[in-house]
Amino acid sequence: MTQVRDYLRESALVQNRIVLFFLLIALLMSVLFLRLFYLQMIQHEQYSTLAQNNRFDLFSLPPVRGLIYDRNGEILAQNIHGYNLQILPDKVENMDELLSELRQLVELTDNDLTRFQKLLENRPPFEWQTLKANLNEEESSILSINQHQYPGIQLRAHLQRHYPQGELVSHLVGYTGRISPEDLDKIDSQMYQGVEYIGKSGVEAFYETTLLGRPGVERVETNAHGRVVRRLEQISPVSGQTIHLSLDIKLQEKSMEALEGYEGAVVAIEPGSGEVLAFASVPTYDPNPFVNGISETEYSALRSSPTKPLLNRALYGRYAPGSTIKGFLSLVGMENQISFNRRSHCPGWYSLPGDTHRYRCWNKFGHGNVDGHQAIVQSCDVYFYKLARLLGIDRMHEGMTRFGFGEQTGIDLIGEPTGLMPSREWKTRVRGQPWFPGETVITGIGQGYMLVTPLQLASTTATLANRGNKATPKLLSEIEHPQSESRETIPPIVEPVGLKPETLYDPVIQSMRDVVHGPTGTARGIGKDIPYDMAGKTGTAQVKSIAQDEEYDEQNVEKKFRDHSLFIGFAPLDDPKIAIAVIVEHAGSGSKTAAPIARKLLDYYLIDRLGIIEKQDGAPQAAVLQS
Repeated sequence: MTQVRDYLRESALVQNRIVLFFLLIALLMSVLFLRLFYLQMIQHEQYSTLAQNNRFDLFSLPPVRGLIYDRNGEILAQNIHGYNLQILPDKVENMDELLSELRQLVELTDNDLTRFQKLLENRPPFEWQTLKANLNEEESSILSINQHQYPGIQLRAHLQRHYPQGELVSHLVGYTGRISPEDLDKIDSQMYQGVEYIGKSGVEAFYETTLLGRPGVERVETNAHGRVVRRLEQISPVSGQTIHLSLDIKLQEKSMEALEGYEGAVVAIEPGSGEVLAFASVPTYDPNPFVNGISETEYSALRSSPTKPLLNRALYGRYAPGSTIKGFLSLVGMENQISFNRRSHCPGWYSLPGDTHRYRCWNKFGHGNVDGHQAIVQSCDVYFYKLARLLGIDRMHEGMTRFGFGEQTGIDLIGEPTGLMPSREWKTRVRGQPWFPGETVITGIGQGYMLVTPLQLASTTATLANRGNKATPKLLSEIEHPQSESRETIPPIVEPVGLKPETLYDPVIQSMRDVVHGPTGTARGIGKDIPYDMAGKTGTAQVKSIAQDEEYDEQNVEKKFRDHSLFIGFAPLDDPKIAIAVIVEHAGSGSKTAAPIARKLLDYYLIDRLGIIEKQDGAPQAAVLQS
């Protein structure tokens, strides 16, 4: 049976579907128009701002790093103009392709690319990163012409650090270098916005926050190629503060010249204030290549050099002080009621009771009967062997530590070591061994475990010149505030050693005067025609032990095993203006090398620099003596 179709019903169904479809379209169109109204009218301001920001950039403005001067206004660290090639990662579609093309325009080393890759991994992509610093004139010109072809790059003028005194100040002033990933973990990133360099060593590192300043911000309008077309607003950076050091660069230069050909150090201090006048370490290096990254070849050559030019001997070098401590040990003895006038016989050797081992004096024939004065003047080892035995290591440690032996001086440099003034407790803790009487004996002449740095030795000498008032060594003399054009003077920090009574210093200082001026003094060779009174003490520090049946023959000993030459001194005696410590590695007796260097530097400072002493005719002649 044939079914009859209901056309009327089907027609109504189709019409209903069409109506529903149009209602759905109308609903969707309404939603779209409502959304468009919302975005265009209600959210207009917000999205307008976002759209505007698509063509605005924020640039960090690095502050100008503070300058560094010496005490007389000589520039030690300055800022010079240079150009950097920078890349903004956010605006680069294909970094590898860009780097490949840039290598056709400028010379890019593997070190440049490796360092840049580390920056990409550790810094946000919206910050400009330096691909190559300090471009030469030719490279700068090429990039300036072709910059428009490479969105995301810019040639940016900047100031970079330069050290006009070069090798003279490398160990003291230090240098700045590019901020490394390791540095990023330690610094406040907000304070280093746009800053690429940070103090790496020396004064540059210690006074980083003082020299840094505060970054600013600049808002600019850019075109499609990223070029700046309009500068909108700017918050200016705040320049770092300028610092004035106590260093006398001319005395520093003379110190370096006096050490030429040796390895060693000179430290000179103004006793009353603790201000460091000279801080020389030889050999040295030029800090300027380190600013933008020294090549691996050059750095490897410095590191592998047997003379260790990278070592700051004045701060980090640790040496046996030898006979330079004899005046200090005499003071400790007097404080412990051991008379300075006590006489002791020196046959040229000393043995502990019940022991056959002989501790030798430098004078194998002996000094005969000597008191404290003669023992210092002639540097009699036997006298001080016996004095050390009478005191014992515990009283020696307590007394010598008060003068600063085995202690940090507190100088404004990073990483100062302590030196070493041994004790029973130290040996038990560090070596797990008891203290032996023979170790006390050799400590009495500054040998054995005892170690000092040149800085520490100069500081203790300044304390002696100050008759027991210990001034903390300092490099910073003044801070200059560029904004207010004012200067802030840094006061000295002075504290008494506490040796009672203070008259105990008189016989020791008089004895040290006679070391230089007396007819039997070990440094009498530098006292000829000297136009001022000075006190001094020679020292010779053994590097290699000598067996009982051996004689020390310097000419036949390999250089690395030869004795170190030391000298300490201060002048003028009535009003000390300078205290000095000289250490020359493997250079023999203190009177042979270190003492003439000290005399030369004291002459220069007191006569040529300060002009407080009149120069006399005749030059000093150094005799070859023993400490």
